[in-house]
Amino acid sequence: MSRPKGLPSEISELLLAPTSEAWVDRAVQELPVLLLDHANCEKKAASTALSLMFRYPQMDKLTWRMSRLAREELRHYEQVQKILADREIPFQHLKPARYADGLRKHLRSRDPARLVDLLVIGAFIEARSCERFSLLAPRLDGELGSFYSGLLAAEARHFRQYLALASELDGEGVMDRVEFFAPIESALCTDPDPQFRFHSGTPI
Repeated sequence: MSRPKGLPSEISELLLAPTSEAWVDRAVQELPVLLLDHANCEKKAASTALSLMFRYPQMDKLTWRMSRLAREELRHYEQVQKILADREIPFQHLKPARYADGLRKHLRSRDPARLVDLLVIGAFIEARSCERFSLLAPRLDGELGSFYSGLLAAEARHFRQYLALASELDGEGVMDRVEFFAPIESALCTDPDPQFRFHSGTPI
């Protein structure tokens, strides 16, 4: 499969398997669920950044990066919320995808290794989001297509920031963790999945 338009090469190389066409087809058919879960993802991304700030307040560069990232993720959340309101899509509580918990259960328990893993996981989440935006953008209506195209650059930048922070902590060792998490991440996003969410696997 060719690399989707606008997807940075380092992201397509990081992700071991592309999102299935079946997932993209389902997303187009279930826009309300997609948008509601996308809003949840942006809110969770901001929460994760804030959590890192509170857990590691002594790390100036990390807290500065996470502060900026949290503000940007909350802005994206507000934008998705406006789209939901404009389309009169009512709030609905959605059970989270298996994705984030499936990655986090492999965290090492002690710092700085735990922090390195959290940053690597953050990089994978941003990379997969970027890939899915690139696949969705050409399949959606003008407003949503433009919005998702516009998010590509932000997600790619967040991916690079997470990976750079992890590399500063662990140097070349970070690639061992990337290689460890890559097949786990790939399976979570491509294995058969009865639940449809922004980060779910192949629909069954």
